[in-house]
Amino acid sequence: MAKIPPGVGPRYPQCVVLFGATGDLARRKLLPGLYHLSSAGFIPKCRIIGVSLDEIDADGFRQAARGALDEFFNRKVTDADWDAFAQSLDYVPLAAGAPALRAAVLEAEKSFGGESRRLHYLSVPPSAALSAVRLLGEAQLVERSRIVMEKPFGTDLASAVSLNARLHEVFDEDQIFRIDHFLGKEPAQNILAFRFANGLFEPIWNRNFIDHVQIDVPETLALGKRSGFYEQTGAYRDMVVTHLFQILAFMAMEPPTALEPAPISEEKNKVFRSMLPIQPADVVRGQYVGYRDEDGVDSESETETFIALKCYIDNWRWAGVPFFLRTGKRLAEGQRIISIAFREPPKSMFPPGSGVGAQGPDHLTFDLADASKMSLSFYGKRPGPGMRLDKLSLQFAMHDTGLLGEVLEAYERLILDAMRGDHTLFNTAEGIERLWQVSSHLLEEPPPVRLYPPGSWGPKSIHQLIAPHAWRLPFERAWRNPDGTGS
Repeated sequence: MAKIPPGVGPRYPQCVVLFGATGDLARRKLLPGLYHLSSAGFIPKCRIIGVSLDEIDADGFRQAARGALDEFFNRKVTDADWDAFAQSLDYVPLAAGAPALRAAVLEAEKSFGGESRRLHYLSVPPSAALSAVRLLGEAQLVERSRIVMEKPFGTDLASAVSLNARLHEVFDEDQIFRIDHFLGKEPAQNILAFRFANGLFEPIWNRNFIDHVQIDVPETLALGKRSGFYEQTGAYRDMVVTHLFQILAFMAMEPPTALEPAPISEEKNKVFRSMLPIQPADVVRGQYVGYRDEDGVDSESETETFIALKCYIDNWRWAGVPFFLRTGKRLAEGQRIISIAFREPPKSMFPPGSGVGAQGPDHLTFDLADASKMSLSFYGKRPGPGMRLDKLSLQFAMHDTGLLGEVLEAYERLILDAMRGDHTLFNTAEGIERLWQVSSHLLEEPPPVRLYPPGSWGPKSIHQLIAPHAWRLPFERAWRNPDGTGS
């Protein structure tokens, strides 16, 4: 595996305390990600101490980690890299308490032979987060440390304020990293590059030229083992506050004074401060048929597995422009797109039947999948006599660069940023609390849940929500593959 040039990763060796070390997220993302960062040379030295309820020893944790790599790591695992990684693993059962955890961390740090830093990753349910924080405080592991918190961060304004206050009793705000893996994806960051590095689009990135915006993240998967957790959360808390609103902020923010964490966070928070409260009349809640039959779900559950909404950013750039957001489970396709619809010309000079306007406005579309794509649609003349117009598109795909293999997985990038102390792609206490504040009316008076069949695009009332516009998904035109053919 190619080694990474010095200066890209953290300056000091890292001792990672991984709570929830035997859980699903650790197996799928965190352990494979830490293995890649370590073996590729992003981290100078690293020791990982797993913590969970399971009564296993270090060898048992190593076996679990190897199983996770065999199942979920998409690169080759070499014997030499695995042996080095396995030696960096240790394990402390939660029942062993603060003294055992402190002893394991101090022993790991002794092996570095110099100055080091600590990263505490809380891959645990929200209900267990504060007990993990208290344990770290009791173990006196707060100094030289950073802590990564998983979503959802609270369930409403009161719980978010309380959680922040109790967190701040142990950790300072600059030590806390509230993770959103959507912002760790290469395409999400490419939005910043696209907007602020090019003179072509920024001048028209406003209410005078943009008609409306769609952020659409449908999923085909059911909930499976997450049903019990989801029953207490729902699609709005699980996806909109923690993911879709964060993407909206990247898309809508003003240019930061510098490409640094504090200025970027401030511009994101300005977007959140400018958001109008979400109105229940502008929201469609849905639940797929069969959800109530799943384990851990109330037979009369009103939890939404689907949500679509309309929101507004009340500032000079975006006043009057509707932002439509949609996400849900068991839908027709799995996609992650931002689609920006430009205003149509005020008057058409083209003859009736020419086709102009027949296929809607011009769109700029970002595909937020790991292998990101971008498309700009426009009308162009069909070759031949007369004036017939067709909808055409310019497309770019990450495949075109030949650099797809260098893309870091979202959790890998965010772990690396947390180790470096870079808050750019993380959520702040102020931002999270403001989003719960604009959500208060919706959470207090949610509209009724409407059933939808699995494999559909959600309840039919979503079309009334977006009228007179139309949802961009499903696409009428296929993305082109790198060989030039349709997808």
